[in-house]
Order: sequence, then C-alpha cells, then structure tokens
Amino acid sequence: MKKYLIGLDFGTLSVRALLMDAETGEEVAISESVYPHAVMDQALPSGKRLPARYALQHPKDYLDGLKQTVSDAMKQAGIQKEAVVGLCIDFTTCTVVAMNEDGVPLCLLDEFSDDPHAYVKLWKHHGALDYAEEINQKAEERGERWLASYGGKISCEWMLPKVLETLRESPDVYGATARFADAGDWLSFLLTGKHTAAAGFAGLKTLWNAEYGFPSNEFFKAVDPRLDGIMGTKLCDDVYPSGSCVGTLTARGAELTGLCEGMPVGAPLVDGGSPMAALCVTEPGELSLVVGTSNVDHVLTKEGKEIPGVCGYVKGSIVPEYYTIEAGQAGAGDTFSWFVHNCIPRAYEEEAAALGMSIHAYLRQKASALRIGESRLIALDWFNGNRSILKDDALSGMILGLTLKTRPEEIYRALIEATAFGTRMIVDNFEAHGVAIDGICVAGGIAQKDPMMMQIYADVTNKEMRVVDSAQAAARGSAIYAAVAAGLFADVTTAAKHYALPDKAYYHPIPENVTAYDKLYSEYKTLHDYFGRGGNDVMKRL
Repeated sequence: MKKYLIGLDFGTLSVRALLMDAETGEEVAISESVYPHAVMDQALPSGKRLPARYALQHPKDYLDGLKQTVSDAMKQAGIQKEAVVGLCIDFTTCTVVAMNEDGVPLCLLDEFSDDPHAYVKLWKHHGALDYAEEINQKAEERGERWLASYGGKISCEWMLPKVLETLRESPDVYGATARFADAGDWLSFLLTGKHTAAAGFAGLKTLWNAEYGFPSNEFFKAVDPRLDGIMGTKLCDDVYPSGSCVGTLTARGAELTGLCEGMPVGAPLVDGGSPMAALCVTEPGELSLVVGTSNVDHVLTKEGKEIPGVCGYVKGSIVPEYYTIEAGQAGAGDTFSWFVHNCIPRAYEEEAAALGMSIHAYLRQKASALRIGESRLIALDWFNGNRSILKDDALSGMILGLTLKTRPEEIYRALIEATAFGTRMIVDNFEAHGVAIDGICVAGGIAQKDPMMMQIYADVTNKEMRVVDSAQAAARGSAIYAAVAAGLFADVTTAAKHYALPDKAYYHPIPENVTAYDKLYSEYKTLHDYFGRGGNDVMKRL
C-alpha cells in the first residue's frame, strides 16, 4: 500500500491541506477552506463592537477547516485513511488561544461568548501595545538577559503582552483559562492529548531560550504578582524541536481529522518557517522570505546571534542543530489588499473585468510599464506597524510625493517598492552583524504570480531571488516534517533534499536598476530614521 503524508497550513484567512506521496513527494491533492469569520477587527459575531487595534478569530473556523480540507484532499486522491502515515501543521504565530482544561476555547462557552478576550487573538492583534511597552520597560530595569535575544524589544503581537492584556482587562477570562497557547500548540493538544510547546512558538514568541529556558518566575511576578507560577501551568514549558513527534492521534484527534488513531503527529511549526523545508533552505547562507499578508524572513546560523531589530533567534525551530533568526514586515499583501479595496476608481475595476483580469493583475500590468522613479513617489511600509528593524507597532504607513496627476498604478508600485526597501533594511541589518546572505529563496502565492514584484525585490536588495515550483510551500514543508516525525527520515535536512523541488524562476539583479533603486533607497532610509527613530513622532501623536 502506498503511503501518504498530510501537511496543514493555517494562514490568516484560510487553511490548506496538502496530501503528499511519502515516497516521491508528489503533491497528490490540495484543499482549501476559507474562514467564515475571517479577521474580526470591527465586531464580534454578536455585533458587539471591538476597540481599535483588535484582530480576533473564531476557533470554530480552524476546527471545521481542519476536517473539511483533510476529508476533501483524501476524497480527491481516492485514498483510505489507513494510507496516511503522518501529519504536521503550521500556524500563524503568535495567534493565542485561551482554553479550559479540556482544550475548549473559552469563547465557545456561553458565559464568555461575548467577551473579546475569550476569542483567539490573531498575530496582528495590537490591543496589547501598552502592555508590551510595560514589559519591555520592566525587562530593561531588571537587566533581563533574554531581552537582547529579541533585538532589545518584544512586540505587542507576542504571547506575554496578550496574556497580560487579558489579565488586566478581563480577569474572569484569565481566571477561567487553564492554558494560553499558540494556536498550533492548541491544535496539537487536541490531536494528541499532550500539552507541548513547539520550539518555534516558544522561542520566537514566548521568550524561551535553548541555553537558559524561559524567563524567571521573579520576572513574571515583577510584571504582575498575579503571574506568579505561570510557567508550567497557564503556559506550557515542555519544548519540542521541529521534526520531533509530539504524540499520536487519540480518539479525539482521529475524530477531528478523519484519520486513524495512533498515527504520528509532528511538532507544529511557525507558518513563516515551515516553507524552509520545501525550499530546501536547511543550512546557513540563504535567506528564506515568505511573502504573504505579512513578510517573514528566516536565516539559519551555527550560533545564536544577538542582533538589534530582529524578532529573535531560537535553536531547533527549523533544523534542530541550527539557530533560526527571524525578522519580518507586519504588512505586505495586507497593504496591497487595503489599497485595491479602498483606493481604486470604478473605471479601473470595469476595465479589468472587461479584460478578464483581477484588479491586482491589471494594476501590475500598468505598473510594469513605469520606469524606476517615474512616479516621484516613495512610501513607508508601516501600514500595520514596523516589525523589523524599528520594532514599533505604533507606527503607520506614509506615501510621499502625491500630486493631482498621480495614478493608482503609481501608488501600487510605490507600495511594492516600499516593502522591497523594508526587506533590504532587514538584509542589510543581517549582513552588518555578520550573517552572510548569499541569496534569497522566496515562497508564497505572490512570489508565484508576480514577476514584477520579484524583479523589484532582486533589484532593490541586489540579491538573486530563487522561487521554488510549489504554490503551497508552507503546507508542503509541514508534510516534510510529518515524514521526519513518522520516522521515514532521520532528520529534516535529509528529508528536504529527498523531496526537493525544481526551481520555478530566478530573478537576477539588473545593474542599472540596482543603481536607480540605490538612490530611492537612500531617501527611504532617511524617512525611515526620521519618522521611526524619534526625529518626528507625528505618527504616534496622531
């Protein structure tokens, strides 16, 4: 009987299941389920209005999507559940679930169904902004050594600020919570019955370090006395590296997935890191860039490095023997979507429809005809705050140079260029601190369908961009980790090489474009530092 693996990729708006032939790596079937509740940033399902900066999700969307996509993928392939020998998931991080002892999210209980803090706090939930600043200040005062591992500052998107937000603003939800967990770890518990903390989630978002563990209990008490004893109780301290098997499907897990009880389940992965196995980026030298709703950058190193402005570093989140350093941009695809949903004239929409093109494809076609700098526009890509290098969630986006003659495609291109400039800031920062970047391997749907954007990134960063021939690199990466967890391969690197895909496209820097973009990048850096490093705090005053 042929064997198959399943990789599940839980993104911001949907979950995708990929069924892969365990021997050949052939992607046999792919199924997607869009979350009906999407991102709740205006109101709860009851209609209760949400405060500014909130971004919540409904856990029922994850559970329904899990069963639906697995069932559909197997139906497409015409296989029986006994043929599936391993499963692994990746999830957006830090997407926080507050659950009871049985793993039931509190928002599903009647008494908490109208409390925002009982719902899943999505990675881009920024309601904990003030609490993150409080935690950073307390860590600095105490000289906490772990702070340098996170570029000197933690984000409001991370676990502890969101937990503190719940404690301060909804003590009843906090008191009723048996565990706070990254959504990937929560699903892992539902499938296996074991509470575990995947290294990627623990290290990059819950302040764990392979050398000295989690912050001390004294620190948690200093932040708030009610956090006394939180590690090992409300927060799991049992850390598992990537590629490890965290358990097997219980009867409950079998019911949730439609698969066989006893099947191995791999340690869950951060969704920005799981593509690295599919991209075959399992050794130092090449940067992995996932272009999606946000941009996520990962690079592997032999030793941990304390680099200002990065999200952090952790051992074992991608390849057990290497450290992973993470950086990123909090808005990319989200920024482009905001623009097309709010700033496009009807005439453009009608013409795109007449040509049978999506509005994104139509804008790309028009923007591709522009020369570098022709629009005289430059933008700051902070429409959802700055994740790296400034690590400031209070910043906002900006477009400079607008005139009465500015056209939509010029703004669209300027926004793409801004995300490319932000990526170059990250690459330059890595290299300035001794991390060599020989090239960039790109994953994500945008990388597959937007040659203009990929060429701009190559020209701005002056790095070769390699795009692998997989439309679902995150789900495929998870399936590869499932193979290791199931014992089909001894390690992640061996599995990644076995399942390696051909490259779909290469984008080489064009010398004259590099020179032109160097000039624009210089202007971007000036604006970046002026508005982001205290020269003018008008964004925060507004």
